[in-house]
Amino acid sequence: MLSALRSAGRARLPKPSAVGSSQRRNLSIHEYLSMNLLNEYGVPTPKSKAAFSGKEAFEVAKNFGADKLVIKAQVLAGGRGKGHFSGEGGLKGGVQMVDSPEQAEKYAEQMIGHKLITKQTGAAGRACNAIMLAERRNPTHEYYVAILNDRGIGGPALVASRQGGMNIEDVARDDPSAIITVPIDFDNGLSKELAVETAKKLGFEAQNEEKAADIFIKLYKLFKEKDATQIEINPLAEVEGGDVLCMDAKLGFDENAEFRQEAVFSLRDISQEDASEVEAAKYGLNFIKLDGSIGCLVNGAGLAMATMDVLNLNGGSPANFLDVGGGATAEAVKKAFELLLSEKAVKSIFVNIFGGIMRCDVIAEGIIMAAKELDMTIPLIVRLQGTKEAEAKKLIQESGMKIFAYDGLDEAATAAVKAASS
Repeated sequence: MLSALRSAGRARLPKPSAVGSSQRRNLSIHEYLSMNLLNEYGVPTPKSKAAFSGKEAFEVAKNFGADKLVIKAQVLAGGRGKGHFSGEGGLKGGVQMVDSPEQAEKYAEQMIGHKLITKQTGAAGRACNAIMLAERRNPTHEYYVAILNDRGIGGPALVASRQGGMNIEDVARDDPSAIITVPIDFDNGLSKELAVETAKKLGFEAQNEEKAADIFIKLYKLFKEKDATQIEINPLAEVEGGDVLCMDAKLGFDENAEFRQEAVFSLRDISQEDASEVEAAKYGLNFIKLDGSIGCLVNGAGLAMATMDVLNLNGGSPANFLDVGGGATAEAVKKAFELLLSEKAVKSIFVNIFGGIMRCDVIAEGIIMAAKELDMTIPLIVRLQGTKEAEAKKLIQESGMKIFAYDGLDEAATAAVKAASS
């Protein structure tokens, strides 16, 4: 979504690299939890309730108070409606219409415990452990609304479009003028006058302008108070009967604020995250899988990206982004090697450390420990420079291990690429 708005030239957000973006590790929560949070702030949504089994879905539908419902698979990925569940004969579509408790139970059993595959999950899919049942409200018009941090503006912004309920990337590509960006005063929020003016620009019915404006104001209040990085409502809809409702919600939160947002972070579902990345975080490691054959262990995000660039320039392909940071212990370095070696695609490992806060000898100790205890058989190329460099090189030399040490970056990268291809 952010890339689409940049392409439209409206939100003016700088384009991060794929690694840099992932490295921020923003928390996302399930839709049913997002709906609950919106309701806490007085933001209107269709009535909804989660269920965690087919029988529970039956009871929820039976006691819902409405016959016409929608059932949605609770998976942290976009494109659920067009996705399909794994396995032969898997259900097509993670969003279905429900007309009876029996139908709710049937769909829930076809969703819960299965993996939903969408354009965002890749072929592996993502486990569905819950569903959400919501009342079916018929929109008369759908809008797109988001609250984002805009570095071009230097603060938060309301980003909106009259063309909602569809892929916002397509809107940004085909009609950039359809996207409106409204700067928000960080301290004072969105004024009532500006919120109403924005609702008018978007074309809300006259009787709904203040309702929409009130939603804009409350969304920003949630955004600020909960340290959100993104609040995306697609669609925000005018519905039959005159209400304005948030029909779908995607909320993201800054993990740097976890210490003061314990209630929000207690909603985290690690089953939706890569297991190796979760394990790495326990040791203070920033680990992100890629699709190459050279395992990389580096200290510092900038050096990590430079290392991956050098490998690419030499004809190689990195298998991961792994930043041990500035305070890693030998045990953490060993864990890093365990993560690298867990991937069958890894054919060589390239360690590129510039010792500043992170001492080279500590890295060397971890390398030697890992090589011995993990019975490492693939080539290990090491480049260590900086603090305690001499001590590190001595440790490696005296270890008796087959560790290939280099001083030059290009020389080391070339060796890692050659080792991976042999």
